[in-house]
Amino acid sequence: MIDAPAVPLPVSKKALRIAVGAMFFMAGLSFSSWASRIATVQQDMGLSDAALGAVLFALPVGLMCSLPFSGWIITKIGSRKLLISALLVYSMALVTLGLAQNPFQLIICLICFGFSSNAVNISVNTQAVLTEELYQRPILASFHGLWSLAGFTGAGVGTFMIANHVAPYHHFILMMVVIMIGVIIAARYLKDDKVANAGPVFVMPDSSLIKLGVIAFCSMICEGAMFDWSVIYFKKVVLAPTALVGVGFTAFMLTMAGGRFFADKFAHRYGLKRTLQVSGTLTATGLLFAVAFPHVYTAIAGFLLVGVGVSSVVPMVFSAAGKSKTMQPGVALAAVSTIGFLGFLVGPPLIGFIAGLATLRASFILIACMGISVVVVSTKAKI
Repeated sequence: MIDAPAVPLPVSKKALRIAVGAMFFMAGLSFSSWASRIATVQQDMGLSDAALGAVLFALPVGLMCSLPFSGWIITKIGSRKLLISALLVYSMALVTLGLAQNPFQLIICLICFGFSSNAVNISVNTQAVLTEELYQRPILASFHGLWSLAGFTGAGVGTFMIANHVAPYHHFILMMVVIMIGVIIAARYLKDDKVANAGPVFVMPDSSLIKLGVIAFCSMICEGAMFDWSVIYFKKVVLAPTALVGVGFTAFMLTMAGGRFFADKFAHRYGLKRTLQVSGTLTATGLLFAVAFPHVYTAIAGFLLVGVGVSSVVPMVFSAAGKSKTMQPGVALAAVSTIGFLGFLVGPPLIGFIAGLATLRASFILIACMGISVVVVSTKAKI
């Protein structure tokens, strides 16, 4: 375990917020750097689309393997040390993806990348919850907005690297250096939340946490569908020109990122329950609109609504989970993440299965039902 510099006390809540925001940004930068070079790696290794899909499944495998570990280790060393260590390892794992010479090596590296990614996710959200407690108002969604902003930054840098024929390995080394410098600067301002007696690690989540997990599950199915199928939907259903097949995904990403910077104020004014109800309604409405009117501009409008809808759900759910009265924040977040992340695993194959039995439009109707489920469950949940 990589130790961290001593934390000077006291640390102002503003410095803590900036430091945690920086950690979110660097985590997003690491993931988006890899995502921007997937096509390059596929071409270099000569992988078919089917083979690439099988290789990429190693990433969620690593994420799922990390969930019980992250919940356990965070009670032992605290979220601060875990975040610093995991983010440094995350950046180094990024470099190994550029070093992989064959699919087997890439699979091993992706498992490590996914493992460290989830450790970062649990610990950085725990720090965000601690910061939110100091402010006494919702601010967690803005942190996720920084992650999304880092996604655009990483994609832009990746585009530049591809245009200048820079190898993924050299690209990833540069990103690792940037991330490591950022970690070193921000580490001393993070909150040390290690406790002498953290209580039991493995506790059955109560009904409120399970409901939060279900809400996250439904929303993550919608989010995963947009990531994996939006371009295909524009190509095969909307029949968009080649130059516009990616515009729906871009529209979704823009409003998802932007929505996260406004979600906190909305939640502060109207409350968590109302925020989740509105989010689920927008998600379902956007998807149904894109299904009912499968034309370029109407589908773009629908995907814009979906982006706004899913933008606040996961941050709000994580915020509520971090305030659990029955579990430590890090363990509660790991429990909710376990349930929610299954949506990413189940969603894309389920869409493909239904599309094979019926049509892609029919599968998007089912995904819209997940948005409705967010409304129903959040209405019944005591949050």
